[in-house]
Amino acid sequence: MNFSKAIALFALAGLVSVANAALADGGAKFLGNITTGGQIRSDMGTYWNQITAENGCKWGSIHSLSNGNSGTSKFAWDNYDKCEGAYKWAKEKPGERHFKFHALVWGSQYPSFLCKKKNPGITVELTKQYITEWFDAVAAKFPDLEYIDVVNEAIYSGNNYHSGYQLPAGGAEGVSTDDANCGGSYIIEALGGDRVVNGKHQYDFITTAFKMARERWPKAVLIYNDYNTLHWQKNEGIELVQTIIKNGAPVDAYGQQAHDAGDFPDASSWAKVLTEVHDAVQIPLFITEYDIGEADDQKQKNIIANQIPFLWETEWIAGITIWGYINGSTWRKNTGIMNSDGSDRASMKWLKEYFSQHLADGKNTTGFGGGTTVEPEPQKPFRGVAFDILADRIEAEDFDIPGTGSGNNSYYDSDSGNNGGSSYREGTGVDIKDDIGSNLHAIGWNATGDWLEYTINVPEEGEYTLFAAVSGEGGQLQFSLDGTDIGDLLTVSKSNAEPSDQEVDESIYGDFFKVKTNVTLPAGEHILRMTVVQQWFDLDYFNFVKGANAEDNAPVGTEAIASNIHMNTPHLVEYDLIDIHGARLGHFSAYSLNEAIVNARNSKAVKSMGVYYLRSRTTGKIHSFRVVK
Repeated sequence: MNFSKAIALFALAGLVSVANAALADGGAKFLGNITTGGQIRSDMGTYWNQITAENGCKWGSIHSLSNGNSGTSKFAWDNYDKCEGAYKWAKEKPGERHFKFHALVWGSQYPSFLCKKKNPGITVELTKQYITEWFDAVAAKFPDLEYIDVVNEAIYSGNNYHSGYQLPAGGAEGVSTDDANCGGSYIIEALGGDRVVNGKHQYDFITTAFKMARERWPKAVLIYNDYNTLHWQKNEGIELVQTIIKNGAPVDAYGQQAHDAGDFPDASSWAKVLTEVHDAVQIPLFITEYDIGEADDQKQKNIIANQIPFLWETEWIAGITIWGYINGSTWRKNTGIMNSDGSDRASMKWLKEYFSQHLADGKNTTGFGGGTTVEPEPQKPFRGVAFDILADRIEAEDFDIPGTGSGNNSYYDSDSGNNGGSSYREGTGVDIKDDIGSNLHAIGWNATGDWLEYTINVPEEGEYTLFAAVSGEGGQLQFSLDGTDIGDLLTVSKSNAEPSDQEVDESIYGDFFKVKTNVTLPAGEHILRMTVVQQWFDLDYFNFVKGANAEDNAPVGTEAIASNIHMNTPHLVEYDLIDIHGARLGHFSAYSLNEAIVNARNSKAVKSMGVYYLRSRTTGKIHSFRVVK
């Protein structure tokens, strides 16, 4: 065998997949990487158990037209990079290896026939047609995708988007893949545009793309992915994700490219910023394109050693993808963690040692990322049973207990903290405030886009009047049932108040009054949602009365009046004891709430520290208290 042939065969052997255990095999989440120079190296499975094709699955790599720009669509799945090859590599070990499709919609590397300069005949309608064909073709080829970067790099900043949806953009670290001769596209317009409301982009096109993806991949993890979201445009990224969630995008996770990770050389600042992002968006994070560009081996290793443990050991980070591993064959200079001859840089040596010693320390409660699967659990009524709309007054703070898994949340609040400071429903972040001197509560700081859900039971189909006890002026709220709007948009204004209202000053949160709308409800158990359409207002409770245009003569503040009477005239009250999961632990009698709390803390039914609830059998009111053992 001559020398040149031997070299050729050796190189070919380097591209053949072999079975080896990856660093994170058996761990709580995946540790992945990308194709190298359009190929899948033979050592891919030796180190990594997740793969992303660096360029091969991008729209421009696959979709073309026959006979020039006027032809029909063609799709080449392994045209010059390994999109299908990467998919098949993961499928060799189902359940152990994972494939992420990158990316469905991006303002760079899209087909040239979408370029306004290169194809003067392109229109919004044609662009919409091609986008639909693209989504359908990917779904036909890969119907069981596990992870998808649905939209990539769409933050609006500096009079343009992060990538060239309309104009060439700078790109991550100033390294752009935009085509300066393209002239932009109609992608945004074709997907529904991008409204600006009160100076804020609504990113309608992103919401549309996610809805299209969910229709085609109902079980996939749908990810929004972007760069500079930890250091430079952190707030812009948070706002984008919050906005698309508010507008109904079925987004499951937020992908942090983390090309700016080198700006956080110490572990505490790295952990702090990731926690801030997660707490704000309230969905899992993926680290999707992690790299550290350092020529100095020790400096690169030190940064990686400060950051990887937090990524691996934090339960709401669902997976880690390193963006290349062979120095000289990565997107950014000096980001490889192995040398071109196959020897390890200091970072790779550290990674091997860390995962050999700390594999079991990985945490992942997201249900994503290839670790231990957390089975989805539906939300549950806060009281353990659905509200009977004719027998119960629904206190706003008694929204459902959240479930687990995508789509099982019971509330959305635009910030993570409780501005009201109440300990009631502690840990949810919903803005609950207490009436001083009593155990009354209301929901305040209602920001546009916030929502709360309640499980209700409708005894019989028919027309009802829905009343909401509110405070403020100018806010708006909308009710929906199982995802469909019911009744009119309600405006919070005393001019709309029911004339029969008896206003009661409920101390710190002002005078409440009732507004109403007619609704038609089907019988049975349903999910009722209250959505804040226009901030600000406070919400105390809502209730239903049988019949359209019915009257509700019970005065607002009945609860406060009853509370004062109870305080002045002690009498025996029956209480249910409930744990934080809504399970009833028992019941007993007491002459006061304080006495009830003391009895509950001493009860044998309370076996561990935490938050518990007492529900009055007389009023239905629930009071929280903490047990420290």
